[in-house]
Amino acid sequence: MSFREPSFTMGVEEEYLLVDKESRDLVREAPDGLMEACSAALNKQVSPEFLQCQIEIGTRVCKSVAETRDELTHLRGKIAELAGEFGLAPIAASTHPFANWADQHHTDKERYDTLAKDLGGVVRRLLICGMHVHVCIEDEDLRIDIHNQLSYFLPHLLALSTSSPFWEGRDTQLNSYRLVVFDALPRTGLPPQFGSFGEYERTANILVEAGLIEDASKIWWDLRPSAKFPTLEMRVCDVPTRVEDTVCIAALYVCIARMLYRLRSRNQRWRNYSNFLIAENRWRAQRYSLEQGLIDFGVGRIVPYSDLAEELIELVRRDAEALNCVTEVEHVREIIKNGSSADRQRKLYNDAIEAGAETHEALKDVVDMLMAETVE
Repeated sequence: MSFREPSFTMGVEEEYLLVDKESRDLVREAPDGLMEACSAALNKQVSPEFLQCQIEIGTRVCKSVAETRDELTHLRGKIAELAGEFGLAPIAASTHPFANWADQHHTDKERYDTLAKDLGGVVRRLLICGMHVHVCIEDEDLRIDIHNQLSYFLPHLLALSTSSPFWEGRDTQLNSYRLVVFDALPRTGLPPQFGSFGEYERTANILVEAGLIEDASKIWWDLRPSAKFPTLEMRVCDVPTRVEDTVCIAALYVCIARMLYRLRSRNQRWRNYSNFLIAENRWRAQRYSLEQGLIDFGVGRIVPYSDLAEELIELVRRDAEALNCVTEVEHVREIIKNGSSADRQRKLYNDAIEAGAETHEALKDVVDMLMAETVE
């Protein structure tokens, strides 16, 4: 079966935490007027999240990676400007270095009230933020075919994004503690394989017809067909602190999707590996980020992430050239050189402790870094 080439347009959603500039702690209740001001400036590109200390932005449909960068830069800057009028600042990090989840209040909205009721104590701990990337693949069966193959690359993307090493003032020794919290929810983790889009729909509809979920948007896999758009939505990543890192990951993701389409157009495909094996790499990315490498299933050994990154760059180079995002894809080398946000947070914290800072002061230094890097 032949498919028309997808448009590969894209969109990015990012969630931010709102911190008080003086205390560096999270705001517990969003101040009156903040969301109204954001909505007036950004219309439907901004929305509240489950907790009042969170805010979510979404780009418009972007025809290029460069357009995605412009959108994200504008949205981050505007949120920072408006939050600043209330003495607040956004941080692009998947956890706050020292905030306590028990102190937070969820947003008074029917969707969130229902979540709180359905999920109980699990959802109260959801003091985490993520970054989602949508890539448009119009044909439904092609979308699910690429969905099945993309899971292999999710740990590679997660490792670049990690920004949640701290939880309630402690170094968790993980680079993405966010996934520990999120995986406690139902319908999360690596997605299953489907023989067709129809099979996916029938599977989701069993839960809908049973009254367990209202629609497929309540399926929170690391990768899923969007319930609203003709896109594949990648959800595994932490929210990167630096906007250029977000742009790099989005560029890699759209290029991988295009590469898999190219294979499909030649009646080829990426080899499928079991979720059992992919989950091991997911854990390694969650635990170590870029430091300890991932398993190359083809050779049966752990390979340094820098070597895997060079292979990935070459694998998608033709696609990056076609999508005019070679520079953004090659930025992966800068992430490896400078570390993920989690690496930089931990280094700053340890340096401050070695210099004689108290634990809380060192954690406040980390928040200062996050505030600055979010809007660089």
